[in-house]
Amino acid sequence: MSEDIVRSTAQEVPFRLFTSGRKEQKPSVDMTQVVGTSDILFICLDTLRYDVAVQEEASGNTPVLNQYGLWQKRQAPGNFTYPSHHAMFAGFLPCPFEAKNVTDRELLFFPKAIGLGNKTPKGAYGFSGSTIMEGLEKDGYDTWCVGGVAFFDKRSDLGKVFPSYFQKSYWNPSFGCPVKNSTKNQVDFILKKVAEANSEQHIFMYLNVDAIHYPNYFYLEGASADSLQSHAAALRYVDGELGRLFAEWKKLRGDTFVICCSDHGTCYGEDGCQFHGVNHPVVNTIPYKHFFI
Repeated sequence: MSEDIVRSTAQEVPFRLFTSGRKEQKPSVDMTQVVGTSDILFICLDTLRYDVAVQEEASGNTPVLNQYGLWQKRQAPGNFTYPSHHAMFAGFLPCPFEAKNVTDRELLFFPKAIGLGNKTPKGAYGFSGSTIMEGLEKDGYDTWCVGGVAFFDKRSDLGKVFPSYFQKSYWNPSFGCPVKNSTKNQVDFILKKVAEANSEQHIFMYLNVDAIHYPNYFYLEGASADSLQSHAAALRYVDGELGRLFAEWKKLRGDTFVICCSDHGTCYGEDGCQFHGVNHPVVNTIPYKHFFI
């Protein structure tokens, strides 16, 4: 038996075991109809905790995001930015929190050559290449990255990895974590760029919003250290800026599909844990939603 046949069999047999007797779920959105007809915005609210997101949702403190449905509880793909984004950029978005099986996830984007029987699930966009962006580029999209945290700042070899996945990538110090107006600065920059963009070419844009990442104490009046309360205040600030982004993007570009989620949560002393990069429940549990504007 050739090496290629062995490799193919190794990929396909586990998938048949996973899916044996399982009923195919109806997709919530048909990405084969989205791709090629709409722009796509992928917005990562870096470090946002699920419990804080639903708390602010229930209190009516995030009126922009509340317009587009409830937050879904999902599993983080990784416990800090780097592993989480490698998974998401390959099409493995956060899966439902209650998932018990690899097939218990709705794949919006499906990497056709990776296995799982090599069969694109119903409603998924099957792409060729190593990333979503590479696949979309082959289908005519202009791919943009607007960075936030240091993994996107291009000031180090590590900070150049993710931006290199996009045709156009942008970062400047005013987008960085220590800057209180970072999200405003990102949105101002994006709206200037999109106003100049080719209206005949669809855009896939990834935006890394880092305001919720530490430090975030300056969003809470009188605070001198990060806390759950300042984390929530940062989310309220971001919500207002997303309102500007969505309104102007729709005006300039028309109907657009949006994926909005966190990449991981973060700890503020729970069980002695601080920040993220550790497998604590509040790090591994994140909010997710997708919608059209």
